Amino acid sequence: MTRIKICGLTREADVEAAIEAGADAIGFVFYAKSPRAVTPQRARALARLLPPFVTPVGLFVNATDAELQAGLAALPNMLVQFHGDEAPADCDRVQRPYLRAARMAPGVDLLDFAASFSNAQAILLDAHVDGYGGGGKVFDWSLVPPSVSSRLVLSGGLSAANVADGIARVRPWAVDVSSGVEVSKGIKSADLIHEFCIAVRRADAELTR
Repeated sequence: MTRIKICGLTREADVEAAIEAGADAIGFVFYAKSPRAVTPQRARALARLLPPFVTPVGLFVNATDAELQAGLAALPNMLVQFHGDEAPADCDRVQRPYLRAARMAPGVDLLDFAASFSNAQAILLDAHVDGYGGGGKVFDWSLVPPSVSSRLVLSGGLSAANVADGIARVRPWAVDVSSGVEVSKGIKSADLIHEFCIAVRRADAELTR
C-alpha cells in the first residue's frame, strides 16, 4: 500500500479533510519564506486534531539548531523532513527519524545521494527548481534508477490526474502532495484531497491485479 502524505497544511479544515480522506501523514512547513509556513505553536494546535497512526511531519530548510528544537518541542512525535542543503551530519544530529529530500535533475546521482543519507527513513524525490521545494513541478521520473535500496517518497507536481502514473512507474513507498490539492497556496480543497487519495488507492489496486 502506497502511503500518502499531504503537505503544507495551515488550516483545521484541511487537516480534518486529509484525515477523513485517509492520509497517513500530515506535513507542516517550518520555513518562513514559504507561503505555507506555520509557526511551531500553530503546528502544535493543528496536530492536536491528528488521531493515532497519522504522523505529523515537520519540513525544515537549512534550519538553525534553535529552529529545529522549537519544532521538536512543539511536536515531540514529529518526523523531520530536511529539504535544504543539509549534510548527513546535520540530519543525524537531531537523533530523530527523518526524511531527506533530493532535488532531482539530470546529473543527480540518486544512488550516491541515498547512500550518503543511509540513516534516513526515506528519500523524498522533488523537482529541482530555484529556491527550495518543487514549486508544483513534475520532474523526469526516468531519472529514478530501479536499483535504489532506500524507501522513496515521490513528490513534485503530483495530483489526482498523474499520481497513478507516478506510482506505476516509480513504485514509491509513499507519495507527497501539496500544490496538487490546493485552490491557492496554503489553502487546500477537501474535494481535491479526497480525489488524490482515491487515485492512489486505485493505483495500488491496479498493481495487485
